[in-house]
Amino acid sequence: MIKLTFALVRLPHLTREQFQDYWLNTHGPLVASVKDVLRIRRYVQLHSMDETFSAGIRASRNAPPQFDGVAQLWYDSLEDLAALGNDPAAREAGRMLLEDERKFIDLPRSPLWWGEEKVIIDR
Repeated sequence: MIKLTFALVRLPHLTREQFQDYWLNTHGPLVASVKDVLRIRRYVQLHSMDETFSAGIRASRNAPPQFDGVAQLWYDSLEDLAALGNDPAAREAGRMLLEDERKFIDLPRSPLWWGEEKVIIDR
C-alpha cells in the first residue's frame, strides 16, 4: 500500500473549529465522491485537539506548533497512481479537490508526501 500524508495548516482567517468543520463536512464528502475515479482505498482525517492539550509534549521535544490536522489516503500501488495521470476524469477530480482545498488550507505551509507504510504494531 502507498500512502499520501498531508499535514494541514488552516488559512489564517479560520478558527480551528471552522477549519475542521469545513474539512469534515464539506471537503470529506467531496473526496468520498471521487474515491473510485482516484482509486482511493482509504481516507482518514486526524483532527487536532486544542493546542493546550499538546503543549507539554511539544515543549518536551522543542517541537514546532502543531498542525490543524493530518489527512491520509491509501492507494494499492505506484502503478495505480501512475495510471491516474492518463485519466482525464482523475485529473478533473484532482483539480476539483485542489480548488476546494484552497478555500480552507494554507497550502504553502501544509507539507505532503508519498510513503510506504511499515506496520510495527497492529493490534
